[in-house]
Amino acid sequence: MLRALKGVRHLHVSAIKQTELAIPVPWGQLRGRAWGPDHGRPVLCLHGWSDNCGTFNALIPLLPKECRYVAVDLSGHGLSSHRPPGVFYSPPAYVMDIRRVIDALQWSRFSIIGHSMGGNIAGMMVDAVVLLDSCGFYPTDQNNIFKAMRQGMDEQLQFEKPTEEKKKIYTYEGAVERLSAANSTLSEQSVRILLERGLVQVEGGVAFTRDFRINLKNIIRISLEQSLQLQSRIKAPMLLVLAEDGLEKSFVGEDKNFFSIIIQAYKDREDKVVEIPGDHHIHLNNPAVVAPLVSDFLMTKVLTQPARRGNEQTSKM
Repeated sequence: MLRALKGVRHLHVSAIKQTELAIPVPWGQLRGRAWGPDHGRPVLCLHGWSDNCGTFNALIPLLPKECRYVAVDLSGHGLSSHRPPGVFYSPPAYVMDIRRVIDALQWSRFSIIGHSMGGNIAGMMVDAVVLLDSCGFYPTDQNNIFKAMRQGMDEQLQFEKPTEEKKKIYTYEGAVERLSAANSTLSEQSVRILLERGLVQVEGGVAFTRDFRINLKNIIRISLEQSLQLQSRIKAPMLLVLAEDGLEKSFVGEDKNFFSIIIQAYKDREDKVVEIPGDHHIHLNNPAVVAPLVSDFLMTKVLTQPARRGNEQTSKM
């Protein structure tokens, strides 16, 4: 079944050079895909929680061809290795993953496109930042931080207890149904794109590649004040593309208020904030709506600027 998946071709994908990447890390490897010329202006693409770098398959071919796009499967996602036993998944750990990727690529300056969770780890020294239905550093009510930390630790301990339960095996179509049911914002084509890197062939069928531990409660939390402080330290120009029926719709009460405060802070910084019709995966479901906004931003904020010396070298991978 998976051999057939490798032969699937999606609209526009073959129009730009692609290369599969494997970057060694202490516990295995981080996998990913690169698009575009080796000497192109570097753009790092970071997917959202529980997705993989296939989330950019439909969008990147519609963006400026002068850039070198590298999309990575974060640890525990897609084809990348799972973290070692006993280790938590957290935003700082993902940032360290990206530091390893940048070190391997030998990029000194680059731009970032981050979707959802990918936007939460995008605030490094970069030329420009694009957040796709993400608000970046998202806070937790201070009264709930300890509770969240304890819940995450309890869940980790429970996960580590011996169990007779085996990894669930699906038919390919059963996996399509499972992912569709878990994420109703994905179109069927988008589901199948994500499953290209989201399934592995096993005896009796296929299984999801992602590490179950990514579902456990994140134990690293920051307050609203800390979120705004981190946001203020981003000096690069930013574009926020928010979906009308996207991330904000999932928040209620104080969380919704936090979201509004953070978005307003971007506006106060005079970053560009655009709201478009669509849902949380609009960049994958309907990339033609998102591509003109991202392309114009890259053209005006990146490609019209002189390349820094560190960017003039060829990507090492």
